[in-house]
Amino acid sequence: MRQHKAEILRFTSEPLVMATGLECSYPKVQHGRRRDELEETRHYQRWREDFELCRRVGARFVRYGPPYYRMHAGPGKYDWSWTDEVLPVMRDMGLTPIVDLCHFGLPDWLGDFQNTDWPALFAGYAGAFAERYPWIQYYTPVNEILVCARFSAKLGWWNEQATSDRALVTALRNLCRATILASLSILHVVPDAVFIQSETAEAVHERWPETRPKVEFANQLRFVTFDLLYGHPPDGRVLLYLLDNGLKREDFEWFQHHGQVNDPHCILGLDYYARNERYACPDGSEEADGPSVGWHAIGLSYFHRYHKPMMLTETNHLDPEQAPSWIWRMWQSAQDLRSGGVPIMGFTWYSLTDQVDWDIQLREIRGTVNGNGLFTLDRQPRKVAEQFRALAQRYGSEPIVPEE
Repeated sequence: MRQHKAEILRFTSEPLVMATGLECSYPKVQHGRRRDELEETRHYQRWREDFELCRRVGARFVRYGPPYYRMHAGPGKYDWSWTDEVLPVMRDMGLTPIVDLCHFGLPDWLGDFQNTDWPALFAGYAGAFAERYPWIQYYTPVNEILVCARFSAKLGWWNEQATSDRALVTALRNLCRATILASLSILHVVPDAVFIQSETAEAVHERWPETRPKVEFANQLRFVTFDLLYGHPPDGRVLLYLLDNGLKREDFEWFQHHGQVNDPHCILGLDYYARNERYACPDGSEEADGPSVGWHAIGLSYFHRYHKPMMLTETNHLDPEQAPSWIWRMWQSAQDLRSGGVPIMGFTWYSLTDQVDWDIQLREIRGTVNGNGLFTLDRQPRKVAEQFRALAQRYGSEPIVPEE
């Protein structure tokens, strides 16, 4: 516990991070069709304007995911043309990037998340990235590991489009191993690097007594990413599930050791949306039904498990009319956690602009614009933009832990 307190105290003198981000997902869907949200939201054409919009609303930090699938051209081969152009401009404008190195997809030559060669190759890419941009301190090595593994290997929507427990466990192992190896590569270059591991914060609820075993298992499996990344022993049922579906004992021991080495540099990044709370149905399916216990209660369950500084790394609302009240509702949850002694490092509205097809989790290319950004795709402010700006002005200089 003393070590955890030391990790938390590292950040308590810093001001709150008020952040937004550029939606940058690039999975393959529909039998191999690549989609790229940076392209679909016109960021490649309007990136300078987008950075100005970040400054306009008071977002000093920006979650930013360069197109990994374009940049990692082969073993030890990298194309830095895009990042060489945009990252120095971001720095000169006073914006601090939180760099997403992998956001839901791989380069074509690497295949998919069943590829056991990928983690080591990705670590090489991460180290080369850090050497080229040593001034960058904040990273999310691999975004939303549990979501990526579930959508790619269990639900059959993205990338490998597999639908088995074994494929899910393989993807989880590769994604978590890649994250740890990438972090160690970055730390070799940037010893004070900070890793904000963005992951879904979710809960499954019971409405039928017969679903209780499924609910209990789901509410333990939701921790699997952080358990592996931080060397935290998982629930016994989860460990048996992992071992029954391809995780080897030596894999588990590797995570227990390396996760504890990586742990002190990490901040617990939690993503929360209304659909993150679901209830289990007797037929084995799950249905989303909006917030029930809310981010405060869910976030507290993660904090009690890991005792780490936390950050709300994503939230938004698909209904732009509901977004202004949603942002304050989420802020109140953050304030309640802070007043209870939980070090909340920051608050993020994700993303800067509207997104495309996230109402169906990107699994089909329909071109439906989702009005969940601070700005429209024409870069006009939505109502929530003014609320974010007001929030940043009023609370952006507050310390992470409130002064007594």
